Amino acid sequence: MSEQTKSEQTKSEQTKTDTVKKWYVVRAISGQEKKVKQYIEVEINRLGLGNYVSQILIPTEKIYQIRNGKKVSKERPFYSGYILVEASLVGEVPHVIKNITGVIGFLGETKGGMPVPMRLSEVNRILGTVDDLEGSDAQLNIPFIAGETVKVINGPFNGFTGTIEKVNEEKKKLEVMVKIFGRKTPLELGYLEVEKES
Repeated sequence: MSEQTKSEQTKSEQTKTDTVKKWYVVRAISGQEKKVKQYIEVEINRLGLGNYVSQILIPTEKIYQIRNGKKVSKERPFYSGYILVEASLVGEVPHVIKNITGVIGFLGETKGGMPVPMRLSEVNRILGTVDDLEGSDAQLNIPFIAGETVKVINGPFNGFTGTIEKVNEEKKKLEVMVKIFGRKTPLELGYLEVEKES
């Protein structure tokens, strides 16, 4: 084989290994993950680097909150301030991502060095967690604590106010002490049957 053929072979092998995509964690300003994801996508498309960046993922979980006595579903980032990027970080790609508004840098990066990719086991665990979260019902996020004053908004005791004695998170129930005819009476109420007294 001639020298020229060998050098062409090594160049083609090098470009193959350069385009191998791995998962990296990008640190972003907390609360701006969606904006940063959009900025990255726009910049990658604008510069024609779509071959080097294939996926940008924000792991999210669905939670329920109670607002004005109604159950509201909301998505929030599972890892606040972190975005997963599947990319081949060659050439200008890492610099383009680092220079996007809201990006702090890559996780595991040594100062002035190349970003460190995630291990395959970590990627599978996180992606598996994301799949589980999408498939499962959203959890009810209720910030009730014992000793708090609440107002009953549902059922026969509608309009009564009382103090929370116990919080049973498994059953999603509260034990509330309510004064009825001058006597304290314990009631077992669901999370959705009360609201915080303002």
